Amino acid sequence: MTAPSDTVSLALPPPILGRPTAESSIHPLFHAGKWLIADLLSTLLFVGLYAITHNIYAATGLAIAVGVGQIGYLKARRSRIDAMQWLSLALVVVFGGAALFTRDARFVMFKPTLIYVAVGAVMLKPGWMTRYMPPVVVDWCRDVITVFGYLWAAMMFLTAAANLMIVMQGDPKAWAWFIGVVPLVSKLALFSVQYATTRVIVRKRVLAAASQVTILS
Repeated sequence: MTAPSDTVSLALPPPILGRPTAESSIHPLFHAGKWLIADLLSTLLFVGLYAITHNIYAATGLAIAVGVGQIGYLKARRSRIDAMQWLSLALVVVFGGAALFTRDARFVMFKPTLIYVAVGAVMLKPGWMTRYMPPVVVDWCRDVITVFGYLWAAMMFLTAAANLMIVMQGDPKAWAWFIGVVPLVSKLALFSVQYATTRVIVRKRVLAAASQVTILS
């Protein structure tokens, strides 16, 4: 690999935080996380109200109202509403309606599984992270970026599968603990691993290239 002419700063910024230009889109991880958190809000409100009142009608009605309200808020602000946000609303309405019709809270609890599958499918595109990385990371770690892109997709699919298994067990308390803790902790853990790994690999490759140049000179 040819060393870039500019001096490489070893104090790299977090590899999944940067925007290449002011006009570029929000990084997909933040973009996905934004509406995952929004979706989680309606889900947790459902869990909390259902646990307190044991009234599936009130709890599901609240979840649907929050989902509709979030879209209404974005429209009022004239913010862009993408396909995934419409999907989230559709799932709230469809699964919320099914929960009301059958009086079975598991329909609402199942919804995050579909959300995570959708996110994972988007992240299967090879090299989807590349355009959002700082130039120094793209120059030295393009292969690492691709690997972590697949790891993020795999984590989304695993989270979806874990949610499905817990839902099938039918324990609302276990599911509430899972959905409130595991997705956030797992994302922070993978973020930390990616940052540390990328930093170490860039450092090693830069030093190796510099040593080779010194020897040749």
